[in-house]
Amino acid sequence: MAAQNQKNVLLMVADDLGLMLGCYGLDAIKTPHADQLAEQGTRFTNAYASTASCSGSRSTIYTGLHTHQNGQYGLLQGWCHFQTLEHVETTPQIFNSLGYQTGIIGKVHVGPSESYPWEYNLESLSRDVRDNAAQAGQFFDKAAENGRPFHLTIGFRDPHRDETREGFGNDEDDVKDLPVPDYRPDEVEIPSFISDVPELRTELTEYYKSISRMDLGIGLVLEELKKRGLDQNTLVIFVSDNGSPFLNSKTTLYDAGVRLPLLVRQPGAKGGVVNPNMVSFLDILPACIEWAGYKDSDIKTANTGKSPKRLGNSFLPILSEARKLPAGEWKQHVFGSHTFHEIQNYWPTRFMRDHRYKYHRNIAWRLDFPFATDLYSSLSWEGIRNAAAPAPADQTDTPEVMLGRRRLENYIFRGPEELFDLKNDPEEIDNLANKPEYEAVLKEMRAELEDWQYQTDDPWLLRDGVSAIITANQQKLGLRLPDRFDFDPKKPGNTTGPHWAPKSTKAVNGSMIKYG
Repeated sequence: MAAQNQKNVLLMVADDLGLMLGCYGLDAIKTPHADQLAEQGTRFTNAYASTASCSGSRSTIYTGLHTHQNGQYGLLQGWCHFQTLEHVETTPQIFNSLGYQTGIIGKVHVGPSESYPWEYNLESLSRDVRDNAAQAGQFFDKAAENGRPFHLTIGFRDPHRDETREGFGNDEDDVKDLPVPDYRPDEVEIPSFISDVPELRTELTEYYKSISRMDLGIGLVLEELKKRGLDQNTLVIFVSDNGSPFLNSKTTLYDAGVRLPLLVRQPGAKGGVVNPNMVSFLDILPACIEWAGYKDSDIKTANTGKSPKRLGNSFLPILSEARKLPAGEWKQHVFGSHTFHEIQNYWPTRFMRDHRYKYHRNIAWRLDFPFATDLYSSLSWEGIRNAAAPAPADQTDTPEVMLGRRRLENYIFRGPEELFDLKNDPEEIDNLANKPEYEAVLKEMRAELEDWQYQTDDPWLLRDGVSAIITANQQKLGLRLPDRFDFDPKKPGNTTGPHWAPKSTKAVNGSMIKYG
């Protein structure tokens, strides 16, 4: 294949970046390279991660499967040790089988390595974007030398928090000489999902610098691509893994945690497109496969036929659309799945979102919503929790603590279901799940979500407190599951009343179901 006819892929993944770029309307920040990429390609305004945790989200991008399908239920590192299941097909496996030179530079954060056999694995937690770009250039040259197309992932370390309580790596020795704007606390914009305190302004100042350094990295990598003429035949995708590292965003399936940047530049396609159609991060791998000129039926890896079926759709056919397409031409809803962040942060929940409504099924709703360690330890949270004036001596309760417009109590304690009207309540504050006038919407979205759980073999599709998926064989043998979410010890019987049966007529995939 002649070099100019090869179709390459460059995927750049930011670390903990919310919708905080100039091209997404944040006027207080300077991100010229991301903004230029948006002008040259498509900026999706309704792009959604499936989950709101680093390893889990990356695994969905690299497998086209939700975390409850691929096994990367939470973070990889340390005692968490969540890993992708060995039978799941991954991006490097797929593109290796297609003859591509595959590689990853920077943050990896998925495992095990056997499941992610990138040909070139240059893992690093350095924030030095100059090194990222230099290594990318060497990777491009190696592919040219071998006459092969390539799929390269750049995992930027920024703008993730560092090991301090308020920092974002700006004082690290290898990057402190990099030029970034000198932001000031009085110039930052306070996100609507969190409350304004001095500690937050200090953190946002450092966060902005880290974002600007990542933005510089985008520019340096794209320059390496351009000076080799590879911008003419390389699909460029820029995305983040989850929302910004502040309370009420990262680790939640509220929009602040999962509605994220997605910029795509396809050679020959129209530039400057603002695309309102709903896209899932599960659509990224199918788009890469289509751009390479292949179909799923062309792929032959060791895991082909063993891995669950990918349900995402390539967004390349709608890349130039600036209007919302009818549902018959493009799906206008997304699903998401979150189970763990760290090992102690167990709080499984699922969501469905369309352009108007968002439905959350909170499976372990009787538990407190957990704090991720970096968020709990942050100075911004300490400032918020202590910002209210102390209660008078004759009162036992302190004044209400707020996270933006959300009461802290409602952040920690949530019901089994949440339904939000995003047209009138974009911050997901007013739960409509128990309001009679929204009962029809609630039932419809609940049924759609359970149908999706059933199709994706979600072991957290619970009835009577047990998995309706894992007990499938026993149900065939006569086990009856009461049609309720949670077990009721006051009414333990299962011989009377309504019983659960799957609403879907589609077969369960079966890849994870084991009996005996």
